[in-house]
Amino acid sequence: MEPRVSPIKLFSGTASNYLAESIVKSYGTELGKTQILRFSDGEFQPSYLESVRGCTVFIVQSTFPPSDNLFELLLLIDAAKRASAKTVVAVIPYFGMARQDRKDRPRAAIGAKLVANLLTASHVDRIMTMDLHADQLQGFFDVPVDHLYASPIFVPYLESLNLDNLVVAAPDMGGSKRANAYSRFLKSEMVICYKNRKKANAIDEFKVIGDVKGKNVVIVDDMIDTAGTITVAADTMLNEGALSVRVIASHPVLSGPAYDRIEKSGITELIVTDTIPLKQQSSKIRVLSIAGLFADTIKKVYTYQSISTNFIV
Repeated sequence: MEPRVSPIKLFSGTASNYLAESIVKSYGTELGKTQILRFSDGEFQPSYLESVRGCTVFIVQSTFPPSDNLFELLLLIDAAKRASAKTVVAVIPYFGMARQDRKDRPRAAIGAKLVANLLTASHVDRIMTMDLHADQLQGFFDVPVDHLYASPIFVPYLESLNLDNLVVAAPDMGGSKRANAYSRFLKSEMVICYKNRKKANAIDEFKVIGDVKGKNVVIVDDMIDTAGTITVAADTMLNEGALSVRVIASHPVLSGPAYDRIEKSGITELIVTDTIPLKQQSSKIRVLSIAGLFADTIKKVYTYQSISTNFIV
């Protein structure tokens, strides 16, 4: 007797419903139905409106603020496990708290590890995410992690621009590995930005290490929050003779003065993905969808195929 293959079902949390709809469309299926019971004091209880018994369940939810988004994901995982789902995979395009990956000051929390522990405690079977702030965050989990990169989306777009004298830039020393990977693939030169901070979201010193004169620069980063670093970097490079400065970043956090800074800066174009919805539109911001990439990866994970072909850099 042949073993039964568990049916696949895809669901979404509230915050990522827009993205989940695109993922299931690309996958060729429909989004599963859920509901959220909300109490007058703000407490909420998600539940499924269809059976998940024996199913492989994928739950799409980025965990950007507010923290309700993370807790809703945890409750959806718990509900699926209690409803006898065979396997539960948390699809977290943007993994919140990722910047809290170490104890960088006395008496500080390591938020990324705590979130990993909470997901493990919910008995999730697998994590699927993209462009973590640091690759080593995968080691915080005791379950398999499929760590995708946005490079299969960004690289073809950059190649379509046919930029001459291309230079890839790392916005800081920590981003040099990511920028170097793009530089090697695009066969371009690379420069590194040095910045010194005394507190979060504030730059005290900034320098560009390398030659950008007469170059079209592409700054590569994993996320953009207040846009302080990239706008200072772009204006500094233009002052040093760069022909143009573009920025690619997977996660458009874009909080506080970010939109205003981007509009006033010399940045030609900011290219991001839809892991986080934009709070407002901007003529300088181009959004590329990662729905197809996640749909293909979900299909390969479900059918036990290799996902290594989904990586460019």
